[in-house]
Amino acid sequence: MLTRIVKLTFKPENIPSFEQIFAETKNGILAFEGCNMVELYQDINHPNIFFTYSFWDTPADLEKYRNSEFFKTVWARTKQLFSDRPEAWSVNKVQSTNPF
Repeated sequence: MLTRIVKLTFKPENIPSFEQIFAETKNGILAFEGCNMVELYQDINHPNIFFTYSFWDTPADLEKYRNSEFFKTVWARTKQLFSDRPEAWSVNKVQSTNPF
């Protein structure tokens, strides 16, 4: 399994719009084959910075999602709200204290 982490920095006035987009689309993301979970985090000290974490069975599942019309539509709406370039990482868990 891999985790996709995306850092998104928004203009402060666009935060409600982004939260609405995420609320409307999170179940659509989760419906993609190989997606096990999608989470949204907000930075405590910089409330215009968000992180999405999505958990995928394989890199191929993530790529199918990233190449989908669904993703392209959501990304087109979201990127208009940025104040800085997004950053993204695909990572594998090396160690965990979680028993699951």
